[in-house]
Amino acid sequence: MEGKQIMFAVFAIVIVVFSIFTVTSRRILRAAVSLLMVLISTAGLYFLLNYQFLAAVQLTLYAGGIVVLIIFSILLTSQLDHKFEVVELKKTIFSALAAIAGFIVVATTILKHTFEADTTAATEVNMEVIGKSLLNTGSDGYVLPFEVISVLLVAAMIGAIVIAKKGSPVKEEKSNK
Repeated sequence: MEGKQIMFAVFAIVIVVFSIFTVTSRRILRAAVSLLMVLISTAGLYFLLNYQFLAAVQLTLYAGGIVVLIIFSILLTSQLDHKFEVVELKKTIFSALAAIAGFIVVATTILKHTFEADTTAATEVNMEVIGKSLLNTGSDGYVLPFEVISVLLVAAMIGAIVIAKKGSPVKEEKSNK
């Protein structure tokens, strides 16, 4: 086995194991840290494929931004010791059936597809074109969608913090009287 194959296997195992930890952990902070490990390992896969730009975006935006935002929101809302309830057996069975059905669909799709090597030469990636596209406000630009998504994320985080607060001040005042 070559070094790249070993690294691929390591990243794949880390992604699978920590994905399972993310969805099965009863502690919210542990689930967030497990998600961080999944996102970092995904960036490692991108580096193996020589997609450095996509790996850098994965690390900075998702692993660096989103997960840190999730962890800060957990810490700000005093939900650090929050434990999720044990899942009912009926929900576990239906979830397992859905996961098995998804696995069957993915496996049959992959096995039926014929993978062929592409003989065309790879086009060179020009960072200047990518940078201008990211900063362009025209039809091919990404500034407006990026700003809209950032405003949406801020609104969602504010809403989540308001909902997650343990009790509103109005309810506490009424209960003290």
